[in-house]
Amino acid sequence: MNVYVSNLSFNTDDDGLRKLFEQFGKVSSARVISDKETGRSRGFGFVEMDVDNEGHAAIEGLNNKERNGRALSVSVAKEKTDRPDNRKRWDSL
Repeated sequence: MNVYVSNLSFNTDDDGLRKLFEQFGKVSSARVISDKETGRSRGFGFVEMDVDNEGHAAIEGLNNKERNGRALSVSVAKEKTDRPDNRKRWDSL
């Protein structure tokens, strides 16, 4: 199960995110998304858990819970969809 986590503290790293979720079960991967230019956290990430029941327990246990002064938003991650390339629009101007 892929879990989306937002409103993370900007100090949270991959290891911290992993440890947060490991209290609910086995974590196969945990990744905090960072800005491509600055390398700074963007405040959200994804956690992959092998067992769906453990993923749902993590969602239930962490959603709206305060962590480092911020209320986390935790949900099942949506499938990534292709976004239109808006750069093409600007190239024609």
